[in-house]
Amino acid sequence: MKTNSRIPFEMVLAARAAEVETLMERLLDGRTRNGEIARPRRLMQAIRHGALSGGKRLRPFLVMESAALFSVDGEAALRVAAALECVHCYSLIHDDLPAMDDDDLRRGLPTVHKAFDEATAILAGDSLLTEAFAILADVETDLPPERKIALVAALAAAAGAGGMAGGQALDLEAECDAPDEEGIVTLQAMKTGALIRFAAESGAIIAGASADDRERLSSFGSAIGLAFQLADDLLDLTSDAETMGKATGKDEGRGKATLAALHGEEWTRRQLAGLVAQANDLLEPYGEAAETLRAAARFVAERQS
Repeated sequence: MKTNSRIPFEMVLAARAAEVETLMERLLDGRTRNGEIARPRRLMQAIRHGALSGGKRLRPFLVMESAALFSVDGEAALRVAAALECVHCYSLIHDDLPAMDDDDLRRGLPTVHKAFDEATAILAGDSLLTEAFAILADVETDLPPERKIALVAALAAAAGAGGMAGGQALDLEAECDAPDEEGIVTLQAMKTGALIRFAAESGAIIAGASADDRERLSSFGSAIGLAFQLADDLLDLTSDAETMGKATGKDEGRGKATLAALHGEEWTRRQLAGLVAQANDLLEPYGEAAETLRAAARFVAERQS
């Protein structure tokens, strides 16, 4: 799927999101799968509330578009994209809990613990995390075993103590002990950047591409992951809850340091422009085939919500 002058990037993003949403609707229904005993109705309602409430689906988009660089654009890439989105949605459900960021709204709707209860929200997150690896391992994800193993290992590393979960732990510590600038970069590379980096790299894994391609796309993912967080921090400072669909100004209220707060809006915008340029340089070997990913980098840096 490619962008051109007649198809705005947002329409391409929405089309990919619809593909992922359709698959997730099917994967997260009430029917039991091989090895399961039953899927409790209330738990499945909470899971679907947390996973099927809209959103840009940027991470799965990056999975599918990075795979498309290598002319891989089928069901396997879509299923890897859905698996990653399950992990992302789990992280949001848990991040919204009172013991974590304590948010009442997500995408303009009550968070899962508000719509249901805290225990159900925890279990919904747990279920989505494990569902992700079930999707990758399933026979319907039609990839050679060594590529499945590589995807499982890479996603586990991105989501675990050395990636997203570790970044969330550092974020909680930051409320009591503000990190220096290097610490902020590390925190954000883990909490936000790790899954985005996996999303970009996964296309090369799905395609069985070279180690150089994996490294290049991983670096691309790191660049736009940092851009995503910088843009998010800037929006937290300058936007409002109605536009964002969630509370804003919370980092400042909790005393959390961000690069945008430390250096100001002008510096942040310069950094975002530099990261877009870096992302473009990394995609140079792929020529026109990477145009949609270039548009994604611009979108991430310039987004308004």
